[in-house]
Amino acid sequence: MSKKLVAYFSCGGDTAMIAKQIAKAVGGADLFAIKPVVPYTEADLDWNDKNSRTSVEMRTLEEPPIADTVENMSDYDTVFVGFPIWWYIAPTIVNGFLKSYDFTGKTLVPFATSGSSGIEKAEAVLQSKAKGADWRQGKLIKDDMTLDEIKDWLKEIKII
Repeated sequence: MSKKLVAYFSCGGDTAMIAKQIAKAVGGADLFAIKPVVPYTEADLDWNDKNSRTSVEMRTLEEPPIADTVENMSDYDTVFVGFPIWWYIAPTIVNGFLKSYDFTGKTLVPFATSGSSGIEKAEAVLQSKAKGADWRQGKLIKDDMTLDEIKDWLKEIKII
C-alpha cells in the first residue's frame, strides 16, 4: 500500500483547503504545512510594494527557512506539493522544501491555486529542484472544484 503526503504552502487559506480535499480524495493522506520560520505579515504579502518581503524574495529567489521538517519522508511514495502562484511561479519557500529532501523514485504531483495564472511555468521550475522524481501533470485548482472533479484529475494522472 502506498503512503501519500500532501505538503502545501498557504497564506490565505485557499491552498490549505484544497490540500485537505486532495488528502480526502486519495482516501486519506498525511498533511504537512510548509511554513516559514518567520510568518508572513499582511505587509509582507503586499505584491504591489516592490520592497515587501515577498516581492524581494521572488525577485532575488531567496528561499526563506522552513519552520518544520517532514518526519520519515522516506516512508512516502507519493508527495503532492501545493502552493499559490506568485509572479507566475511557486513561492520560493516551495523550492526550499523540494531541495530539502531526496525525492528519487517518488511520485511528485504539483497543484496550485491562483486567480488567473497557470501552473505550467511553476511546474517547469519545480522539476529542476527535485530531480529523479516521477513528476505527474500538475493542476491549477479553483476553490469551487468539487471532490469528484479532483478525483477525476487524480484518476487521469493514475494516482487513484
